[in-house]
Amino acid sequence: MCTAITYKTKDHYFGRNLDLEYSYKETITITPRNFPFHFRKTKSIENHYAMIGMAYVSDNYPLYYDAINEKGLGMAGLNFPGNAFYFEEKENKDNIAPFEFIPWILSQCATIEEAKQLLSRINITNLNFSEQLVASPLHWIIADKESSIVVESIKEGLKIYENPVGVLTNNPTFDMQLFNLNNYRHLSVEQPENHFSKDLDLEIYSRGMGALGLPGDLSSASRFVKATFTKMNSLSGESESESISQFFHILGSVEQQRGCVHMGKGQYEITIYSSCCNLDKGIYYYTTYENSQITGVDMYKENIDGTDLVNYELVKGQQILFQNK
Repeated sequence: MCTAITYKTKDHYFGRNLDLEYSYKETITITPRNFPFHFRKTKSIENHYAMIGMAYVSDNYPLYYDAINEKGLGMAGLNFPGNAFYFEEKENKDNIAPFEFIPWILSQCATIEEAKQLLSRINITNLNFSEQLVASPLHWIIADKESSIVVESIKEGLKIYENPVGVLTNNPTFDMQLFNLNNYRHLSVEQPENHFSKDLDLEIYSRGMGALGLPGDLSSASRFVKATFTKMNSLSGESESESISQFFHILGSVEQQRGCVHMGKGQYEITIYSSCCNLDKGIYYYTTYENSQITGVDMYKENIDGTDLVNYELVKGQQILFQNK
């Protein structure tokens, strides 16, 4: 499962945890403006906005898990099993396969409002990339510098939700996730007052008791509540270092540790990587499960007017700085 968030200080940030029991050979992938995107059921796009993100590249096609473009629009796909539903091809629609959805939006849209215009014509089509790479059941968060939305293709059709909290996990559907926050309206960063009984002198014996009842398990519904509470009460300085450090701390509050979620046959779900993208500067920061040092790739240090994909393998080994060499 996964968790995605937005965050704002002086700059604007977007990123996610990817939680799975396995990984492909994903890379930080920069798609320059003149790399041709060929879509299965609609027109190709030869020239477009440059983008950077995490992708598995197959047959020279970037299968993006999450990415941002040069205009500051970000998008991520998160697992949505049991709810995601993709349709057969429809006339008078932009028929877009799930694996094409992120490039389709980020190549053409600079803002949420522009994305909504494309979404009004879109049909998420039941197409696999290949026999080996079948369509994953996904829903998506899209964010610009001011707002975010959630897109869900379900049996009832395409649903687009305003996302006032800037958080997305997995199941249930986003409207139910938002409604569930009502059950936690009593949580606070302040120490609680005694409302139990005026006849009992109940003691505050620990810091943080205002958040008693905040979920701590690893289910998607609980991670949504915890990530939202943590993000919406989070404070940091406005420097790049302070901002990205705080961003990774927010994601760290809902990360998955190996051994805690058994998937059977000796496999365990873990947070394979965490990402933090600066929407203003076009920088993709990340950590991996074995490497907690933050690594960055700057899109603008590459030729974004080029025609070829640029790929950086992930730094996965732990990087340790010894102070007493």
